[in-house]
Order: sequence, then structure tokens, then C-alpha cells
Amino acid sequence: MSALCAFAAGGPVPVFAAVGGGAGAPVDDLSLAPDVDIVASPRHASVLLVAGEIRPSDRDALYRVHDQLPHPRATLWWGADPAAAIGSPAVLAAERDPPPVLREIYEALLCGARRSEPSLLPDEPPVPWRGVGEHGQGGKGMMGGTPYGRPMAMTAEDLRDGLALDAYTARIGPFLPTLPPGLVLELVLQGDLVQRAAMLAPPLAARRDTRFDTRPIRNDACARALAAHRLRCVARLLTILQLAAYAQRLRRMAREIEHDRPIGCVAGLRGALRRAGVLRAIPPGLGTLDARIAEALDPGAADGDHDVRARLQRWLDEIEQLQPSATSGDAQAKEHATADVGFRFTDLLPGLEWNEAMLVIASFDPDSLRRMGAA
Repeated sequence: MSALCAFAAGGPVPVFAAVGGGAGAPVDDLSLAPDVDIVASPRHASVLLVAGEIRPSDRDALYRVHDQLPHPRATLWWGADPAAAIGSPAVLAAERDPPPVLREIYEALLCGARRSEPSLLPDEPPVPWRGVGEHGQGGKGMMGGTPYGRPMAMTAEDLRDGLALDAYTARIGPFLPTLPPGLVLELVLQGDLVQRAAMLAPPLAARRDTRFDTRPIRNDACARALAAHRLRCVARLLTILQLAAYAQRLRRMAREIEHDRPIGCVAGLRGALRRAGVLRAIPPGLGTLDARIAEALDPGAADGDHDVRARLQRWLDEIEQLQPSATSGDAQAKEHATADVGFRFTDLLPGLEWNEAMLVIASFDPDSLRRMGAA
């Protein structure tokens, strides 16, 4: 048995990343490490990596993610203060490299040298059962109501063809990998079709966290940093399109640009994505914005289309030029970049299938989503 444990410990460490403030780019870089496997579900992980500061309002969601990891499991807090309820977790300073510590924790778990962490939440429904009555399941046939604090699926007309199907209310985020870190949505779904959508918490601001990146800021650092940010945004969109290899290639480019590698590393990017069929995989007209809203979000996008395809093309233009429009440092530009635009991006989602809705969200950077969430 010990030989099997040693053999298993030699593979990549399965890690689920709960991304907090300022840690999106470092976690993207960590996914490039050959001995770390950033998985899409906590059910497939052995180590929970909490990267960056977690908002107090997201603590309960973090505990639920923790309890979904199968035993044996452990938690590593990277550049963050651990919660009191965790017990005695492993803590790593932001400037240190996580793979060696993740490897050590993983091997100790498999060999029994480290005890598996217990659950943080009680094994019971978050809201107790409510019987028949005003706040119960509604009576006959177990229909309606919120018996455990969550609305039961009830029939409603499908937006596409009017058929009566069960509608289910679900809350997603703030640690769903396909969403920007921190974003929490409440969706009413019929199968994979979005009936209604609301934002409960905005995504975390996309900013440079000096705890993870202590390099001095040079004259060209702003352009490089924003180009790298755009590459990571495109990588998230490609991940939704099931193009994981291309997404990793873009994350590698982003790291190279930030570390002063030759700018020519982005040459041929547009052609490679075209050959991969990226634009053809995105439905035309998906997530189209009104021209006024598009202009408010990006002054350079006044002309042309304003759908997901157009926003992707705009990002590719900025990456190739390495002169993104948002690099202006004057106060007016900064105010413009944070002002509310009077439009909710969730209004674009009803009537879309799940994958289409995720593409629409991924076609905006976190700051644009924040500006379209406060209306």
C-alpha cells in the first residue's frame, strides 16, 4: 500500500483554487506549473488553495467549497489570512512559490503523515425543513414553497417555445472557475436555458496586487500588464469553448509579457485562433450591446458591431498593439473607467443557453462587469 501511495504522490497535485482579491493572475501562472493540476471542481481536488484575500461575505461559500473536497484533504492559504474556523491550516506568504508546499502537503496526505481536515459546516441543510403552510412546501403534491430555504422547481413557460418546463433557481459563484473571481449570480434555469438573472455580488476588481508581484513599475509596465490581462480574459473565454490547450498557451504568453519577454510572442495569435475556429464557435450577434453602452464601456468601440465576437476582436487588437486604450493616466480617464453605465449585464442573459450565457459574461473584463452591475 505504501508503494501505491508513493506512486500516486508522484503525479500532479490536484488543486482547487478559491481565488480572492488580486490573485487571479498568480493562479493563472500557477496553472502552468507541470506538477500542479488546477481542477474545475472541488470534488476532484485533494488540496484547497485559498489565494488572495477573501471577502467576509464569501466565507460561507468558501466553507461549502472546502467541505466538498473528498477525504483526505487539506487547505493552503496563499497570500491570505486564514479563517478562524479552519483550525491550523498551512499558510504561505504571497511572494513564495506554492508548488513545493503543495507537493509536500499532498504527499503527507497520501502517506497518512497529515490528517484529513474535518468538515467546517454541520452535515445538515442550511435552512431547516418547513412543513405545510405559508412558508412550507405549499401542501398537496409537494409543490411550491421553499422547504429548505431554496425555491422548489416549478413549471413555467419556456422562453423559446412556450412549453411548460420546471424552472429552478440556483446561485453560482463566487469561486466558479468559469466566472470572474468574486462574481455571484442568481439564475432561474429551465434545463440549460436562462429565464432570469440577477447579480448578488460584483466580481473582484482586476488590479495588480503588490503582495504577489513586487517588481517595480516602469514606464511600459502599464501597457504590458493590461495586454497580459487581456490575454487572460481571452483564455477564460477559450476555456468555455473547450479549447484548454489554446487557453494555456495564452496564459503562458501573458506571463512572458509581464516578465519582459519579447513582444513578438503574440505574433500570429489571431491567425491561430482563426484556424482553431474560435470565431465560428461564437454565435453571431451574441450578447450585443447598445452602441451607447458600448461607447461608455470603451470609447474606442463606437463603430462596428458590439457583440461577443467584436469584443474578442477588440481584445486581440489591443494585445497586438500593446497600447490598450485604458492606459491613459489622467484623472478624467480614471473616472470614466469606473463610472456606472446605467445598464445591467444580466439583462443580456435571459433566453440564452448556459454556454452562451457564460460566453457573454467572459466577453467582458471584471471592471466592465462591475460597471454594469450597479444599475
